[in-house]
Amino acid sequence: MPTSKARTTKTKSSASTRQSRAQATKNKAQSSARSKGKTQAENGASEGNTQLDKLFTDTLKDIYWAEKQLLKALPKMQKNATTDELKSAIEEHITQTEEQVTRLEQVFEICGKKAQGKKCAAMEGLIEEGNEIVEETEKGSMTRDAGIIMAAQKVEHYEIATYGCLVTFAKTLGMDEAVELLEQTLEEEKETDEKLTMIAEGNINQSAGQEEEEEESDEEESESEEEETEESEEEMEKKEK
Repeated sequence: MPTSKARTTKTKSSASTRQSRAQATKNKAQSSARSKGKTQAENGASEGNTQLDKLFTDTLKDIYWAEKQLLKALPKMQKNATTDELKSAIEEHITQTEEQVTRLEQVFEICGKKAQGKKCAAMEGLIEEGNEIVEETEKGSMTRDAGIIMAAQKVEHYEIATYGCLVTFAKTLGMDEAVELLEQTLEEEKETDEKLTMIAEGNINQSAGQEEEEEESDEEESESEEEETEESEEEMEKKEK
């Protein structure tokens, strides 16, 4: 009968073996993905898709830069949001965006290319517009939330269009693994867009509409007070004369 020490040694050895096998399997899968991606890209080129392959790669770099910049912009949007519901939705999308960046890096690997970004003028403009909306709306107002949602949905629509094209390009180039990764992100972007619409239509837009009326009422009261002050000053001047 084996001793307790022998059994412990055997257990440790078995665990070590399993870990080694798991690591070997992981390395093999990664190597296979790189090899398969390279072969798929070569096949695409041989079929006369060289220019499409370049467009695919350039678009990949474009959205990679865009997602990285979005990770910097989203926390600011969350901080400036009014309602907890919108703050929570943005927090969830930050986590999603981090995962989407990882997927893009996997797609680069499948293509046999280094993950790198290319400045995206569209995303830069959308983020700047979002910042302007925050500056031009009142802190703590529902109108600000309505504006943030509008800015966020413009971003989502751009991403939906971009990922949709990338999926189509990848299918044409025969990059099946890339298609699967990109389609997952595409569905997430669509779901986020729908969720933002639900939040806006739930209460925010209606409340923002009421805020506009209140602001106009406040302005009218202010104008009325100014008129009364001017009349009072004129009467005092007449009495002094």
